[in-house]
Amino acid sequence: MELLEQWRESAYSAEADSKELNALWNEYFELEKGVYEQLLSNPDEVVEGTVEELAKKYNMELLKFVGFLDGINDSLKTPNPIETMKADTKVSLAFDKESLYKNMVGAKADWLYNLPQWDAIFDEAKRKELYLEQKKSGTIVKDHKVGRNDPCPCGSGKKYKKCCGKNV
Repeated sequence: MELLEQWRESAYSAEADSKELNALWNEYFELEKGVYEQLLSNPDEVVEGTVEELAKKYNMELLKFVGFLDGINDSLKTPNPIETMKADTKVSLAFDKESLYKNMVGAKADWLYNLPQWDAIFDEAKRKELYLEQKKSGTIVKDHKVGRNDPCPCGSGKKYKKCCGKNV
């Protein structure tokens, strides 16, 4: 069984006790926060190594680090082969700053996108811009539907029902 599959099986198990799952996720979120604090302290450093080496570097269990890799993968400049990776697979944590920030906002991970390390990367205006950009990307905007008694959008001055709406 691949590492990612093992992680997902343990972290999203339907059979597991809810208290155990909550404990697992609480511990994971604390570890994840610690890794991001380190990565964001030096955002231009390209961190590379095997999955196992990086798990040790960040003091994480192998499967929890695989969960971290799964979470950051969409924000990386070059995604890692997370579906097929093994402990000795070489991975990179070279992330796109804007993409990472937006993905944290999209995941509603306020404990991550509010980390003080972001202050040195983006000013407050840029963070607000990225935040709003991400929030708007999930908003569906419906076009205004023309009512039958509304003026026709073609500009004729007639009611829609007597103009372009006649053929509908």
